[in-house]
Amino acid sequence: MNARIWAGVRERVRALPYGDSLAEPLTAEELGELEAQIGVALPDEYRGFLRHVGAGGAGIFLVRRVDGSWLWEGDGAALTELSRLAEPFPRTGPHAERLAALVEAWPEESDHADGEAYEAAYDAWAEEWEPLLWSADRTPGAVVIAHLGCALREWLIVSGPERGRIWSDDRADGVDLAPLLDDKGEPATFARWYLDWLEQAEHEASLRGDDA
Repeated sequence: MNARIWAGVRERVRALPYGDSLAEPLTAEELGELEAQIGVALPDEYRGFLRHVGAGGAGIFLVRRVDGSWLWEGDGAALTELSRLAEPFPRTGPHAERLAALVEAWPEESDHADGEAYEAAYDAWAEEWEPLLWSADRTPGAVVIAHLGCALREWLIVSGPERGRIWSDDRADGVDLAPLLDDKGEPATFARWYLDWLEQAEHEASLRGDDA
């Protein structure tokens, strides 16, 4: 479970000003129950985090058992289709070609005779764009694990070729799902993503301490 990756991480998180939001780690039995419910083994780095760091909080959505069922909690967590986590995540999602065409066809006000005509054209465009962009068929095999504010989120891929990687979700800004890249331009894995967050959180905490 990559225990070495997570050595000392719980203590570092707990030392943050809001570190007490970090939940207790899952037991082996609890992790087994979670995976049995969703029908798929979680990526190794994330499994290690759940077992050795915590079940969530402090930068990451909490996973816990509620009324006998496991679920993730956070702003937008309901976007996760728990019954579809064993399905491979589609790296090129359904409707990608049509979405790309719609981007090219984005209505421009200057192309219309007046504001009323522009609004009608935009409404017709959005009526097709939004259901395709937010279709649940585009995110099977993925779990929402973080909210960045303003409806911007990040997903952990748990099934398929992208398993273990993090994808950005800026659809609220009209930007499609995309793999998150690290500072070397490589796809970010769960451990790299969380450890980068922790380093940034520690840096910000130290700056606040210097200002005190």
